[in-house]
Amino acid sequence: MTAVLFDMFGVVARHQSPAARARLERTAGVPGADFWRSYWARRQPYDRGEQSGPEYWRSVADDLGATFDEGRIADLVAADVASWSEVDDDMVEFVGALADRGTSLGLLSNIPPELAAHYERRQPWLGRFAFLGLSCRIGHAKPEPAAYAWCVAKFGLPPERILFVDDRPENVRAAESMGMRGHHFTSLPALREALRQAG
Repeated sequence: MTAVLFDMFGVVARHQSPAARARLERTAGVPGADFWRSYWARRQPYDRGEQSGPEYWRSVADDLGATFDEGRIADLVAADVASWSEVDDDMVEFVGALADRGTSLGLLSNIPPELAAHYERRQPWLGRFAFLGLSCRIGHAKPEPAAYAWCVAKFGLPPERILFVDDRPENVRAAESMGMRGHHFTSLPALREALRQAG
């Protein structure tokens, strides 16, 4: 193993907190279960950069049989960005330590345009990665094979020399089907051990 490809949310950055999820539900004015079904059902084109934030939220409203005016859409975009903005400081430090040791690092994240721009403005540690595979910029989102193939090409390495780290098993399986090694992320100590065993 000579390179590590990281997922961002659920690994280096945190998932939405209960408070952040509740804020989104209040802003939408839609009960939780219905809201989240439409939120995720409509997400992939947004993550691939095929839609803007307002276009995405209008598609969510259509799915819900609701109407969001421009003001509410702007509030939803802002609340959504804020909900994904918390990072894991221990993981950020670990990424920096790996980079300092000369490990080749890449990032592959399903992330829409407004959130990508937010991270690029506010998170200088993104510069520790050799490349950023942001789904809205590369036009492919996990677990689509093309997303992983894009990263393999950027590394310029055989896939078996790349360890992919993600908190979602289906994304890890997709990477393994492309020839990469996979690690289902559950904690930093477990990742340290996986890297030690990978050599």
